[in-house]
Amino acid sequence: MQSVAQYGRIVARAIAAGIHNEFQLKSPYDRPKEPLHFVSGVSGFSKSLSKSNHTKWTFGDDAYFISRNKVADVIGVADGVGGWRSYGIDPSTFPRTLMLACERMVRDGHFVPQSPANIIAAGYSEMLEQKVPTLGSSTACVVSLHREERTIYSANLGDSGFLVIRDGEIVHRSTEQQHYFNAPYQLTVPPPSLDTQWLSDSPDMAESSSFKVQDGDVLMLATDGLFDNLSEDMIVRSLVALHDHRDEERIQHAARNMADYAYQLSLDPDYMSPFAISACDIGINLSGGKPDDITCIVARVTHQSDIFL
Repeated sequence: MQSVAQYGRIVARAIAAGIHNEFQLKSPYDRPKEPLHFVSGVSGFSKSLSKSNHTKWTFGDDAYFISRNKVADVIGVADGVGGWRSYGIDPSTFPRTLMLACERMVRDGHFVPQSPANIIAAGYSEMLEQKVPTLGSSTACVVSLHREERTIYSANLGDSGFLVIRDGEIVHRSTEQQHYFNAPYQLTVPPPSLDTQWLSDSPDMAESSSFKVQDGDVLMLATDGLFDNLSEDMIVRSLVALHDHRDEERIQHAARNMADYAYQLSLDPDYMSPFAISACDIGINLSGGKPDDITCIVARVTHQSDIFL
């Protein structure tokens, strides 16, 4: 009888342990984490037009897109190379066409969220195959947030770029790509007569990265018109408060203020801008802001339930 009683106690403890483990597995800490989304705002200025004068998805020779589908939220910017004006080519057409192609692929689901470099490559390939080619060149930067994976995937070619702010610090950012000072990597479709006279890089040269994000992270994606006029410290101070705000109006206001801040400093001849500092570092005597087209997208990472209540 004693052995039977001992066996019964062993079985009882095993059942109790199983119930305890079952409870632990179903605790809130072990449940799948909620998907994340971008809540985004965008603003910008053209260096050659009035501050409020721009067409959809463009600011001067800059272009951008904001899109989403069932799996991911995706944002992108492209900066057209102004030198094409000397050849009678509108520099804004190339980046706008590229961003339109990228946006359509995202919207239609014809892309892999983990590989934004392929979005850029596919858009560029589409432009090369046009019967009437879209001439020009631009940088390109695309960031994809895979909602379920809670991860951003990025591809950057040139001197546009992005950074991620968490708890008042930059925790992830892109790397600038230049052949030499003020000559960024760029996608190009030149006319045959200039085929060997213009910088032209493969989309395969885009720097790719991935990074796990959290609710409250703030991402800023921008063209060089912003980064050439605002230091990282200025950007962080301007955006750190968004950690506690997720409403779209507040985020749009932050994007507008950021772009305006860069625009005002770009016109200040006495300001030692990041662009002027970089020039001085290589022996070019330069001061003041850098007048340029500016595009700024601010995106706060937010739980799905906070958006679709």
